[in-house]
Amino acid sequence: QVQLVESGGGSVQAGGSLRLTCAASGYTYSRSCMGWFRQAPGKEREGVAVITNGGDSTYYADSVKGRFTISQDNAKNTLYLQMNSLKPEDTAMYYCAASGWRPWCNLGVDFIYWGQGTQVTVSS
Repeated sequence: QVQLVESGGGSVQAGGSLRLTCAASGYTYSRSCMGWFRQAPGKEREGVAVITNGGDSTYYADSVKGRFTISQDNAKNTLYLQMNSLKPEDTAMYYCAASGWRPWCNLGVDFIYWGQGTQVTVSS
């Protein structure tokens, strides 16, 4: 059974940084995608960053390019999202997600496993 558990959210002032962590267990797809998504109140969920399992390719939403970095530690089955220069519009619930077997990745692929989310709040 696949389980994704996020941590690292919190409250920060604009311009600050946070690092989100997603601990994955039971996930054995060697050719697949992992990613971070977010959903603000009253808005649709949006893809933030995606990485091919193995880490050779990454994809970012335009709104976070240059500020956020997705990475993973395969030995620890852990996914990260380093968020710098945070803005109030980054305030949202952030979710870790994983796909099934996929030959390629981008922000639009289907993700079938989801964590419970971690809240990020950025104040101005």
